[in-house]
Amino acid sequence: MHRIYVLILLFAFKLPLFSQADRWQQRVKYTMHIDFNLKKHQLNGKQSLLYTNNSSDTLYKVFYHLYFNAFQPNSMMDVKSRTISDPDIRIADRIAKLKKSEQGFQEIESLKLNGKDVNYQIVGTILEVTLTDPILPLSSVTFDMVFKAQIPLQIRRTGRFNKEGIEYSMAQWYPKMCNYDYQGWHANPYVTREFYGVWGDFDVTIQMPKEYIIAGTGILQNKDEIGYGYSTQEPDERPNRISWHFKAENVHDFVWAADPDYKQIVYKAHDGTILRFFYQPGEKTTENWEKLPVIMDECLRFINSNYGKYAYPEYSFIQGGDGGMEYPMATLITGERSLISLVGVSVHELMHSWYQMMLGSNESLYHWMDEGFASFSANEVMNYLKFKKIIPGEPQQDPHLKEVNGYIIFALSGKEEALITHADHFNSNTAYGMASYTKGEVLLEELRYIIGEDAFNNGMLEYYNTWRFKHPNSNDFFRIMEKSSGLELDWFKEYFVHTTHTIDYSIEDMKGKSISLQRIGRVPMPLDVTVKAKNGKTYNYYIPQEVMRGEKKEDRFFNNFKVMEDWTWTHPTYKLDIDIKLNDIEVIEIDASKRLADVNRENNIYPRPIMQKVEVE
Repeated sequence: MHRIYVLILLFAFKLPLFSQADRWQQRVKYTMHIDFNLKKHQLNGKQSLLYTNNSSDTLYKVFYHLYFNAFQPNSMMDVKSRTISDPDIRIADRIAKLKKSEQGFQEIESLKLNGKDVNYQIVGTILEVTLTDPILPLSSVTFDMVFKAQIPLQIRRTGRFNKEGIEYSMAQWYPKMCNYDYQGWHANPYVTREFYGVWGDFDVTIQMPKEYIIAGTGILQNKDEIGYGYSTQEPDERPNRISWHFKAENVHDFVWAADPDYKQIVYKAHDGTILRFFYQPGEKTTENWEKLPVIMDECLRFINSNYGKYAYPEYSFIQGGDGGMEYPMATLITGERSLISLVGVSVHELMHSWYQMMLGSNESLYHWMDEGFASFSANEVMNYLKFKKIIPGEPQQDPHLKEVNGYIIFALSGKEEALITHADHFNSNTAYGMASYTKGEVLLEELRYIIGEDAFNNGMLEYYNTWRFKHPNSNDFFRIMEKSSGLELDWFKEYFVHTTHTIDYSIEDMKGKSISLQRIGRVPMPLDVTVKAKNGKTYNYYIPQEVMRGEKKEDRFFNNFKVMEDWTWTHPTYKLDIDIKLNDIEVIEIDASKRLADVNRENNIYPRPIMQKVEVE
């Protein structure tokens, strides 16, 4: 009787009974009308935001991002850039030198909740809103806002007049609701990086002078009215100002760019996805941009098969910004590049559609789950293109070894900081870049080494299929890999994500048929040991870590191996009994594939002329 009553109550109030993989998400629906003032480089906007609180919490405050406010002298971004040891050269002291007319700002002229005025204050890049009427669980409310913004000179990601002459790169341009999730509000100020958003729908109308072509997130709704830029015919007569109407569904941001000289290439990919390419024609762009559509279609084919199906109907590659920056259904990339560079940046930014736009981890907390995963998969895609001879270069058996070596060098520098560090709180930009991009990629390489290639590949697909549109955290990812491999992996996460401890194993000695191995570094790892005999025969031995509770299967990197007794991580030494005598051995090597991120490879080989021990805590 009591159970029936509880079930009736839950059904009546529609309380979510979700598993972890069905973690609740807040929901937004933006309707925005933007009127652009070209002379002042300003816009006036009206925003209606339907906000749905799918949590079980009552919300007494809400927070918005006001990203443009970072581009003012003495902002957090400005001061951080001028005081950090290795500033981003794109920022440096440029913000401090901006004139009033060159700065960025977002001002709120009015804000109402369900038609009633609410109290708010602007604190740097965050709008803090105190609610008279709280937002109850499982309810929806409407915020109506009138705002004004000035587009800053192009400094970082967004702005006007980038170095290649693109007039407007409109990223982080509107007041954006911060995300509220199972960890609470994420009202991070815009210091340098990163982004986290609420999935929802966008209905955006932008009024611009008629000479401009606009590219952006979503699907253009009135392309027949617009005439040029999307259709092949340009109308003879147009009003002085044109409204561009875009809609995008189930995205967590909206980017656009505008320039009078854009040329567009429209290409239908193999799976029906519409690929759009916007660039300024010229000697430095046209030839390579015209080659890009066919190449990116082949990339999409490989990505869909290996990392999951692209979820949106269109994607746009847009010349703009200050390098390469990802957004839903679009990217801003500088376009005056060699073909290999243009393809490389396009592939990397496209891969963000998986790890940020469709999976959407909190980039501030789990930057490596976006940048590192995008880097890993992009290297796989580029290697595939070389294998297919679509781009120049020799394919490699493993395209990640350069990053493994780069990580090793930095780990020994003493400047490394743990992956768990918040993106804005690294002591140096170099440490952030090495952590999020390089070590994030190396983490996947080490994981593939630990669990085997088949389990890894299956896990990457299952990760996408399970956590798409659900904001996964690091635990969610590692649980997927545990299920895929049947191995316990929390030990690896705790060492590789939470610490800067390093891997260092050594072959110490051999007597008879027994090899003495030693763990010098703090990080325990399973070992692939190869013994090459003088007669040309090879013997492979695999030593699992006891904490794995199992062993990997053979793959193309290491196979035909004999599974040995587990190595217990508390024990610094291990005796490996093999099938061949010392006098018959040519060489013994730990990890002949060079995938293991061992910081001292000199002691991985035996015999060796001189061994220099490196003790790393």
